[in-house]
Amino acid sequence: MSEESGVRKMTHQRKMMLKSLMLNKAREDLKREMEQKAEAEKAELSQRLEPLSGLNSMSSQELMDLCRELHGKIDKVDEQRFDIEARVKKNDTEIEELNQKIFDLRGKFKRPPLRRVRMSADQMLRALLGSKHKVSMDLRSNLKSVKKGGEKKEDAEVKDWRDNIEAKQGMGGKKAVFEGAQ
Repeated sequence: MSEESGVRKMTHQRKMMLKSLMLNKAREDLKREMEQKAEAEKAELSQRLEPLSGLNSMSSQELMDLCRELHGKIDKVDEQRFDIEARVKKNDTEIEELNQKIFDLRGKFKRPPLRRVRMSADQMLRALLGSKHKVSMDLRSNLKSVKKGGEKKEDAEVKDWRDNIEAKQGMGGKKAVFEGAQ
């Protein structure tokens, strides 16, 4: 370690010890935060909810009235939840539209930088097709050889198409088609 530069390197053990201390501290903070949330939720519910004491001493008519009252409260809360969900959905779509407008106004879309890789055609096919690649990309070997002769041979198999139609005309033609299918 050079004392001239004033920089000292931390040992691996020290790094690990500090890392474990930081993780323990974060874990404790997270646990404390979860407990605080649970307590706050409990306090909020105790404020909102009324205790239902004395249900055994109520008459059936009083119980029915209580049920109707609770049902009305449930409907009211359900309506509020629905309204809030609708507002959240509306805000989300508005945010998406504004983000799209921002991208359109900028006029550019971020493109990831591509690395240049030198690859032969065989290597590219091997990368794309994997082990299935067995065809060589030597294009010259796959080409047909052409003789530089001025003569052009006409194939004996190539006939005038009218001859083929005339042969299949009439009853004899149906027979020819039937025989050709066999």
